[in-house]
Amino acid sequence: MIGSRHKFQKTKSADFELFTPACTFTDDTVLTVAVTDALINGRDYGEVIREYGLRYPDAGYGGFFHKWLISGGDAYNSFGNGSAMRVSPVGWAFNTEEDILREAERSAVVTHNHPEGIKGAQAVAFAIFLARQGADKDDIENEITKRFGYLLDQSLNEIRPRYRFNETCQGSVPQSIRAFLESVNVEDTIRNAVSLGGDADTQAAIAGSIAEAYYAGVPEGIASEVRARLPDELWVVIERFNQKY
Repeated sequence: MIGSRHKFQKTKSADFELFTPACTFTDDTVLTVAVTDALINGRDYGEVIREYGLRYPDAGYGGFFHKWLISGGDAYNSFGNGSAMRVSPVGWAFNTEEDILREAERSAVVTHNHPEGIKGAQAVAFAIFLARQGADKDDIENEITKRFGYLLDQSLNEIRPRYRFNETCQGSVPQSIRAFLESVNVEDTIRNAVSLGGDADTQAAIAGSIAEAYYAGVPEGIASEVRARLPDELWVVIERFNQKY
């Protein structure tokens, strides 16, 4: 939500008003809740993702996803960051490396069955898993680089000047993880991600989801602003997930 108003009005600064009337839930929100619902109820990821997408048709989906949504067709070999933006519940719902990686792949392949699309989802879920297990940032960085080949050594100050809008996993997930690595809290993480001037809502969702695990929760001030903008039926699913996991 914080990144929603910056998606097409880019900023290269972390100094911005966190919430305005223009902030709204997006496709990132809807599809993350869809994955959450699938996990709570043991349902097929693709079935639930399509159900939620059709229920909220104006959430801002990408072109290929929208075609998949209305066609009822198969996965479309995507390596877009849609697989990574919705995977965060997987990082909380499983307690072994093998289960995290398997379920992240299962949540991705219903649409994003390209190896890079799968890898992006797995990297984010695994970072969340490590963070909630108490790993420090150096360990998280090293593990993500070793397992997924993402180079995370460039600072945000090095990335930001030449960075442009990029919806691929390989072109947005590593930068989002870097936004977390350079943060001091959840809010700072989100500001870092938005300040890249890229796919702001998605990158803030990715980075913020890791920060939530690492910093042990979302500040109440942010959570209350989100709650005020979220349909009740989506919030209920989130609450059920929190109670279960």
